[in-house]
Amino acid sequence: MILAASDVHMRFETPGGPIDVLAGLDLSVAPGETVAIVGESGSGKSTLLSLLAGLDVPTRGSVRIDGRDLAALSERELAALRARSIGIVFQQFHLMGGLTALENVSLPLDLQRANDAEERARVALGQVGLSHRASHLPARLSGGECQRVALARALVVEPDLLLADEPSGSLDERTGDAVNALLFDLVARRSTALVLVTHSDRLSAACGRQARLEGGRLIER
Repeated sequence: MILAASDVHMRFETPGGPIDVLAGLDLSVAPGETVAIVGESGSGKSTLLSLLAGLDVPTRGSVRIDGRDLAALSERELAALRARSIGIVFQQFHLMGGLTALENVSLPLDLQRANDAEERARVALGQVGLSHRASHLPARLSGGECQRVALARALVVEPDLLLADEPSGSLDERTGDAVNALLFDLVARRSTALVLVTHSDRLSAACGRQARLEGGRLIER
């Protein structure tokens, strides 16, 4: 398994008392699998993705990537694991406004001090059809183009696992469909495992597995 989350609990302390967002959640994902997670707003979908990415630590339970318990890793080890094994695509792109499309895509490789960062970034931009936009800043790109740059950035390190949080949620339907088709094509080509959070039943149906987050747990369809 590339991903194994076991008995995951997540509690937040609030002025009104503790809130249990996740309560004994289990999820296993094998290499190349695509899993859609749906659920009502506030059900904990984004919290779950943060835990799977090692950006937060569960109150109880474990999250393992490539067999390594994320809670047992140092910040440096976590950063190295994320850089090597995990790609993340957000709804709002999160591109660096002062960097060109090419520089945004090469950023994860630059952090790894890869000698071939620019070459690999150009290949990744070409795979999302944006070679001609390599020198453009995000402000000069459309929403769909920005999301394609974000997708190229997430996949340029060839991660074992891709986490996507409503990747087409801020796009119009036609542009969103094109980005989603590209996402699934690239994931299939690389045999990358995908965990996708979405409100879209149509997008969910494109995944090999579907699960609903309800009452702090995942219920597979």
